[in-house]
Amino acid sequence: MSEYHQPVLVNEVITLLAPKEGGVFLDATLGGGGHAAELLQRIGAAGTLVGIDRDPQAIQFAGKRLLAMDGRLVLIEGNFADVKALLEQRGISELDGALFDFGVSSHQLDSPRGFSFQRDEPLDMRMGAGEQSAADIVNRYPETELVRVIRDYGEERYARRIARAILKRRGQKPISTTKELADVIVSAIPGGGARQEIHPATRTFQGIRIETNNELAAIEKAIPDAVDLLKRNGVIAAISFHSLEDRLVKTIFRKLSGRCECDPRLPVCACGAHKTIKMLTAKPVMAGAEEVAANPRSRSAKLRAALKISE
Repeated sequence: MSEYHQPVLVNEVITLLAPKEGGVFLDATLGGGGHAAELLQRIGAAGTLVGIDRDPQAIQFAGKRLLAMDGRLVLIEGNFADVKALLEQRGISELDGALFDFGVSSHQLDSPRGFSFQRDEPLDMRMGAGEQSAADIVNRYPETELVRVIRDYGEERYARRIARAILKRRGQKPISTTKELADVIVSAIPGGGARQEIHPATRTFQGIRIETNNELAAIEKAIPDAVDLLKRNGVIAAISFHSLEDRLVKTIFRKLSGRCECDPRLPVCACGAHKTIKMLTAKPVMAGAEEVAANPRSRSAKLRAALKISE
């Protein structure tokens, strides 16, 4: 099994979460257990750390690393979208802090699951158990839905061209590998995307991956549920790696901070804004030059955090 990526913004996360001896903390995206290890060191033998990951390989890898440390460790294979139910099943009703580190891990990119177009692999993209693979989306979605996924989740300007090229290609033969899909995408973009700063398939692959794993809907559900689980003065921290994630986290935090998102012409608030948290980060915290030099993946990371102020 290849190593997991180096955790980003570790010092900043620890500073914001401020773990203390005996605390109960959640790492909702366990991965290789990098952030979790730092939390376990600080909460000690009297503390409890809950680690959730939908990837069974992550649970296995992190478990071997963390079980040797002091402290009560609860490992859960599952989707963080179900955080409330997963913790309730283990008798955990309150948290001192919660951490989310969104996106796909370096280990998942390196595994043969079709996340990357750099190698020719089966078109899967599932982070864990799931009913629908990327191949199902590419070969079954109607044009309008493909356009939505590629445009809204991939932020790809040539979404309609790419969707139509996919339909034409799959009409001849199903698209089953990453290389086949990447070749279709390149053929659909004017000039083959030669002038693009990134590979022309990057945005489309991102959009399909997000749709495959229902990533944004999971974030939208999980953050408010995790805030509900926080004790008063508990802290929630979220690390995002692309604009869609960060924009969504920002919107959710604003709403939980009591900021009404309704049309100002409405006589009363209809969006349900209620002041439950106070922002600890006026702007997203980003990695410094030293960390970026040591870990280039940290360049795009954005960390936001908030304090629970009411029940």
